[in-house]
Amino acid sequence: MPTRFPTATRRALLLSMVLAAAALPARAADLLDTVKTRGTLRIAVEGTYPPFNFKDPKTGQLAGYDVDVAKLVCARLGVKPEFVTTEWAAILAGLGAGKYDVIVSQVGITPRRQQAFDFSRPYTYSAPQLIVRRNETTAYRSLADLKGRKVGVGQGSVFEQQARAMPGIEVKSYPAAPENLQDLAFGRIDAALNDSLMVAYLLKSSQLPIRAGARVGDVERMGIAFRKGNPTFHAAVDKALDDARADGSLRQASLKWFGVDATRAP
Repeated sequence: MPTRFPTATRRALLLSMVLAAAALPARAADLLDTVKTRGTLRIAVEGTYPPFNFKDPKTGQLAGYDVDVAKLVCARLGVKPEFVTTEWAAILAGLGAGKYDVIVSQVGITPRRQQAFDFSRPYTYSAPQLIVRRNETTAYRSLADLKGRKVGVGQGSVFEQQARAMPGIEVKSYPAAPENLQDLAFGRIDAALNDSLMVAYLLKSSQLPIRAGARVGDVERMGIAFRKGNPTFHAAVDKALDDARADGSLRQASLKWFGVDATRAP
């Protein structure tokens, strides 16, 4: 026969079980659960980095390759995009503080960043490239050729890290690309270092007296960044990108903005 405890004992046992359960750490909800419940994905972009993400002067709305990629991912996750613009120098710190769910703003996948954040599969491949004034007569074929010169870069970017790793270069960092390129055009710096895909776009759209210089580094991989500890979300984002790649929509977004397919490794 089953052992029967007095009523007071049963109550004490039940209370102890409830207290023990309350003491157990609660399982943190995966980001996918949170996003699905909310119905939106909060996406950080710089907002001043054409053709990747910028405000269309005609509509005032965010546009660009990163914006299109973010919308493709959201459509496949079944949620709406909610964009947040922030300066590049603070964008990773904002992600760590939980101000948004992901960054879709050409974040280079580096070992140092992977220690703090998780990344999706790469959705862009590009290389660092110099930008110089149109009338520049000196041939800068590498960063080493810029020793003793001033080079403009984006604050906190992989390009800033690359330039600062070369001794003898005076590095000037900028919160956004327009100020960088204006200083280049006015002769305040000798060259700018940025993404080769951006350079191609600028040559078509900018009225500044600038031109493309040499490519000066290895191909970089860009991915969607998010906080660690969200394996279900990670798998869902990777699948969304894989599906967009398989049906050709990711390639079409690249062709629309760059005229080339930058979604696959060269």
